[in-house]
Amino acid sequence: MDRLAVLFSLAPVSRGFLAMAISGFSFPICGLMVLRMNLVMMRYMLMHGVILGGALSLAMNLPVVPVSFGVNLLLILAMIFFNKNNTVDFSGGSAASMILSIAFSSLIMHIKDVPAKDTLNLLWGSPFALKNSDVMILASISLLLIVYVILNYRNILALFFNVDVAKSLGINFRLHYFGMVGVIAIIVAVAMKLLGAFLIDALLILPVLAASSFESKKSGGIKKTMILSSGFGLSFAVVGYVIAVLADWPPAATISILAGLVYGIGVLKRRFFA
Repeated sequence: MDRLAVLFSLAPVSRGFLAMAISGFSFPICGLMVLRMNLVMMRYMLMHGVILGGALSLAMNLPVVPVSFGVNLLLILAMIFFNKNNTVDFSGGSAASMILSIAFSSLIMHIKDVPAKDTLNLLWGSPFALKNSDVMILASISLLLIVYVILNYRNILALFFNVDVAKSLGINFRLHYFGMVGVIAIIVAVAMKLLGAFLIDALLILPVLAASSFESKKSGGIKKTMILSSGFGLSFAVVGYVIAVLADWPPAATISILAGLVYGIGVLKRRFFA
């Protein structure tokens, strides 16, 4: 305990812990949206958008976060604009955007002599490298997510359940769908630069999968899944971070392995004891 107290007296360690707690609690809510609305492909598109934004920012000596966010916002708007037949399926557009983002990134790095490793390193953030302003940014986008869910909970439930039911209730399906996509884009684009793609995936997706694996089929529901996902995410982030600090392990890998183990236990429990 004395060693832990000494380590947490260091500003980078304590800031990282606060960032992990904030992200672990809120990001699984975003992950639930990604999984329920089948937006996994779009999430990978946003990752490639960060690479393109990183290449542009390094080539033009501009700040990375706003440039990456701007690139991803343009990609989202382009997919909305070119979306065919008034549908909301982003899988094809996301795949095309991924390829084009990498192509333009490669071209920019070649023309401007930007080292590829410098651009790719933007995807591997570290909680130990965060500044006070970075923690405030994470807190702000987490608050944005929570406020969005509170204000639009009824619409979110309808979107999760069925498109036709949402329309029959008088809900502007496309407006709220694209609003949800915009919130996801903001969170993923900004947090990916601060925490890294690996850690974002661990906090976005694994807590939701773990929560779903432990839910009983009779008592499951969106609200319960959301609460359970946030609880798992907070636990994985806090416990995994403490273990990583004590053992001098990479936080992202430690949190991911811990979450994966719990998810595996949940799957076995559901298969053999449900």
